Amino acid sequence: MDRAIDRDVQFDHAGTVTPTRAADAVETDLVCAARAGDQEAFGLLYERFGPMVHGVLLARVPYAEVDDLVQDVFLVAYQRLPTLRAPAAFGSWLAAIARHRAVDFHRRPSLEPMPESIAAEPSRSPEALAVLTAIQSLPSAYRETLVLRLVEGMTGDEIARRTGLTPASVRVNLHRGMKRLRQALDAERVGR
Repeated sequence: MDRAIDRDVQFDHAGTVTPTRAADAVETDLVCAARAGDQEAFGLLYERFGPMVHGVLLARVPYAEVDDLVQDVFLVAYQRLPTLRAPAAFGSWLAAIARHRAVDFHRRPSLEPMPESIAAEPSRSPEALAVLTAIQSLPSAYRETLVLRLVEGMTGDEIARRTGLTPASVRVNLHRGMKRLRQALDAERVGR
């Protein structure tokens, strides 16, 4: 299986790795193997789709909650994998699970805050937090594609393939989202 995965990428003139059409077939094969109980295949799906799920969640929930929710999404996917009708739709199905998990997160009753000594988040640059906050203030279609592109480093084609969006929708969302993000960051700078 590993050889097949290695052949499913190509390098462009700049040395960037891009998946080929055969990658879709490999992912479908991995889904089928995972449905048959192959845990290694599911682990490979986790590696391939983990950044996408992370990005979908990061666009919707607080940063400190994302890692736990990624685990929840993959647990739900593992449990519901036998119900997936079309293995080729795994990416969009997984993205839908992540979006629903984010909605569920916001519906749950808020708990008492943890003491600061326990809840202390790792230090992040104020600029990165400002950009993430600005992204999270955008409409959801822009948030998701921007996080997948800017934070997770996915290409437009990867975003389309993994989430089930059309490449044209991804391009439009990235273009409009970047425009709105620039406006939000400029407004923040002016407001300081």
